[in-house]
Amino acid sequence: MPFSPKELRKFAFVKKEIQSIFSQNISKWQQKKMLLAHSGGVDSSVLAHLLVKLKCNFAVAHCNFQLRGAESEADQYRVQNWCKQNSVPFFSVRFVLPKKEGSIQSKARQLRYDWFNALLEIHHFDLLLTAHHLNDQLETFLMHLGRGTGLSGLLGIPSSATLFRPLLSFSKKAIEAYAKHNNIDWREDSSNLSLAYWRNALRHEVIAPLLNTHPKYLHHFKNTLAHLNSTQYFVEEQLIALKKTIFLSKKDHISINIKSLKALPSLNFCLHQWFSPLGFHFKEVLKLLEAQTGSSIRSATHRLTHNRSTLLLDTLTLEAPLDDIFYWDLKKPLKNPIHLTTRAEKTKNKKSAILNPTLLKMPLKLRKYQRGDYFYPQGMSGKKKLSKFFKDEKYSKVEKEKQWLLCSEDDIVWVIGKRVDQRYAAPDNFNLPLIITAL
Repeated sequence: MPFSPKELRKFAFVKKEIQSIFSQNISKWQQKKMLLAHSGGVDSSVLAHLLVKLKCNFAVAHCNFQLRGAESEADQYRVQNWCKQNSVPFFSVRFVLPKKEGSIQSKARQLRYDWFNALLEIHHFDLLLTAHHLNDQLETFLMHLGRGTGLSGLLGIPSSATLFRPLLSFSKKAIEAYAKHNNIDWREDSSNLSLAYWRNALRHEVIAPLLNTHPKYLHHFKNTLAHLNSTQYFVEEQLIALKKTIFLSKKDHISINIKSLKALPSLNFCLHQWFSPLGFHFKEVLKLLEAQTGSSIRSATHRLTHNRSTLLLDTLTLEAPLDDIFYWDLKKPLKNPIHLTTRAEKTKNKKSAILNPTLLKMPLKLRKYQRGDYFYPQGMSGKKKLSKFFKDEKYSKVEKEKQWLLCSEDDIVWVIGKRVDQRYAAPDNFNLPLIITAL
């Protein structure tokens, strides 16, 4: 069937449209070194054709999963032969997959992208290109909708700084028509007809009848997707602005006001958006809001602690265990577990301790809090339990665990950065005091 004049005019503008898509999304795209994922199908064959017409600097990567015997070999041969004819560098790899229907597609995808990313790194490609199109967008949208998702799951197939999909605005029908008009050869993957895979069943039994009944459905879906992405952008900007008013950055943690959190109109949504990237489920955080002071929850990377009127968020690090002891002979600055150094000039601030060196037993010890610890705080009268000092200073659980103590044998000399022990403090008129500063 011959193409209509309208279709012919569209074909003439495809190259310019793709060029415009690159210009809008990729800065200095003409200078980029690109890698095209090429299966041999119509979508990647059309994209390869367009990249040649645009004189792009690109190579082709083809995965052979050997699932269809001679068909798989023919796919690879066709792609390799096209690359040879067009002087395009060609990479290929063979994979062996377990023949379990439920796992093949997801496992193949993982292997495919791991290999693509390895090629990007080894050969210094700037971009990976795939030929996903508007029909793929609709399939992904409906699959996510069927599984249950939020707004972020209904935005279509994502791109990234190194992954670009220039055909997302084109329908499968338009791509096939362009291929026929330009005499582009391609291979059909017979496994795409198998209804054993959910995506294929959705494509053939749901989407195909839908598009036949409503020819403009894809056009309307494309507009809806654009609206959803605009909405997502607005929501993200509002969440960032709101987060700045509630999350306050401290030296070694983030303080989050519980009253402000509870006052949010969409609390569950906000908790999910802010805490799920850190490995927390929003229901865990909800429970923590009502828990006792000192209660905490952990993810693989973070800890969230209820501390009176706030939640304290800190990153889990490979810190020294609470019972570890470090020794310092003062001969050179201490760098681990914290940075301490001696100085010549007197500086009266909490980061410096002015001590009487004649009373100190070398080497000095550096450790964390132990049950029963006490000292004689400078400026106060008498002995005080360290636990009581922490309470009076309104230490959080996180701050208690991170507080280092400088000791002479078993005596606390300095609660570092907070208070010197009166017994070891040098008098104002003391000649040649020892001045230790925490950096």
